[in-house]
Amino acid sequence: MIATMTTGLTTIANAVDRINTAAGRAAAWLIVAIVLVEMAVILVRYVFGLGSIWLQESIIYAHAALFLLAAAWTLSVDRHVRVDVFYGHARPRTKAIIDLFGSLVLLLPFVIVLFVYALPYVGRSWALLERSREASGLPFVYLLKTLIPVFAVMLGLQGLAQAIRAWLVLTAPSATADHL
Repeated sequence: MIATMTTGLTTIANAVDRINTAAGRAAAWLIVAIVLVEMAVILVRYVFGLGSIWLQESIIYAHAALFLLAAAWTLSVDRHVRVDVFYGHARPRTKAIIDLFGSLVLLLPFVIVLFVYALPYVGRSWALLERSREASGLPFVYLLKTLIPVFAVMLGLQGLAQAIRAWLVLTAPSATADHL
């Protein structure tokens, strides 16, 4: 029974990892778009003497989408900024305690609050089909704002996957837990 539960939890954590990895890798291509569009903005401005709010806003959209869609992937591969005075040299069980505490007490409450407060904000934006304040700006502000609750869900699921893995380390027999 314990083995079945462990396998089930591992399956869930792995599925979350796969989803967030796919989203993160897809979002990483936005870096290429940002660079190319920024080069186009510079070329159009300094060679042809023209400005394009549409192009400038598309860079902002791509940057926001990159951050919001790749944050959970970054957490899954342990690349978030961390002050690891204690964590870096800690044993696996100590790291698991820190990860479990961080996920359940710090990360999950944050993403729940973010999700709850983002829904009405995004809903109002959709009700208005909110667009840029600039006349020639992008008409998709509501789509950009939709990424906020998506970000909260993805990061929350990754936090649960992290908590599952930490729990499995802590509940494993201590001889094998140090090698997980």
